[in-house]
Amino acid sequence: MHCPFCSHPETRVNDSRLAGEGRQVRRRRECLACGERFTTFETPELVMPRVVKRDDSREPFNENKLRGGIVRSLDKRPVSMELVEAALERVVHALQTAGEREIPSRVVGELVMEELRGLDEVAYVRFASVYRSFQDLTEFQEEIRRLREMSERESRRNQMSLLPDDEK
Repeated sequence: MHCPFCSHPETRVNDSRLAGEGRQVRRRRECLACGERFTTFETPELVMPRVVKRDDSREPFNENKLRGGIVRSLDKRPVSMELVEAALERVVHALQTAGEREIPSRVVGELVMEELRGLDEVAYVRFASVYRSFQDLTEFQEEIRRLREMSERESRRNQMSLLPDDEK
């Protein structure tokens, strides 16, 4: 690591610790020539898959584009940026660990919709309407009906039974 102050090629690591929820290593370094101290952060470089669009064109994954779509769907909704960033991080992590060089945009969209469904149902329907290209009101109604059914199934699954197992 070259010193950012004098460009000397040798520095000494004085301290290392985990940062960024264990996803980075923070290092305090000291230049062996000028004695200045500075901090570096080390993160693993993971290759993101290319996104295959519906028209079979391919483009590099763009986290900012994904963030923009999520934030637009959550416009004026009561969801904190911390929750948005956590959802975005889960989508990115799923794509990184998929082990694929290329991934269909449909898969990315489904991952985002799943995250939005857990964050805010209105944002989910907004995103789904653009992603699935709703053409009329009946498609909105159908998506809302599916969302209600999924919510009801989840609430029944998460609800504790008041009766012993043998009386069901």
